[in-house]
Amino acid sequence: MKTIDNIDALEALYDAAVPNSLRKVVQRLTPHYAKWIKTARFCVLTTVGPESTDGSPRGDVGPVVRLIDDTTLHLPDWRGNNRIDSLRNIVRDGRVSLMFMVPGSSNVIRVNGTAVLSDDPTVTGTFEQNGKHPKSVIVITVGEAYFQCAKAIMRSELWTSDATEGLPSAGDLIKEQVAEFDARTYDDGYAEHAKERMW
Repeated sequence: MKTIDNIDALEALYDAAVPNSLRKVVQRLTPHYAKWIKTARFCVLTTVGPESTDGSPRGDVGPVVRLIDDTTLHLPDWRGNNRIDSLRNIVRDGRVSLMFMVPGSSNVIRVNGTAVLSDDPTVTGTFEQNGKHPKSVIVITVGEAYFQCAKAIMRSELWTSDATEGLPSAGDLIKEQVAEFDARTYDDGYAEHAKERMW
């Protein structure tokens, strides 16, 4: 397989960047970008560390992040599986990207920046769900923000098609690796199990 191993060869394949793709970039969250992000209940957090990269879905019942000011976001780390891959990466390499999505919208907002973790009660204590607080909050400093081209969402028909029929379940995916795993019981009980462990 032929591969591309230098920037000159890469750039020779493509036309010049579309001017608006460069003009849309902001270094602070303008009112329109802020409104969009406040509406998003879901984002993908991407981090990088010495061993690997990591992409982690994040979601909440309200805004997935809190806007502190036009260059600062707070992302609570609600209860998950305790792998803490993203958090380990942030401690060692603060570079992060977030992609915010809103169901029904073909736009995606990207924020690139840096992050630190805080377990300060004056920060974690400002988030509460069902009497619980996150163990840490990801404090993100915005480096740049811009909206992604809508074509990926349009091509994939992400919000208008349903391709779930016949997909393996989460239980199936575990059972593929652990033969004795009871996939049916896991899948049938997961919604009720998760209800008590959302936060």
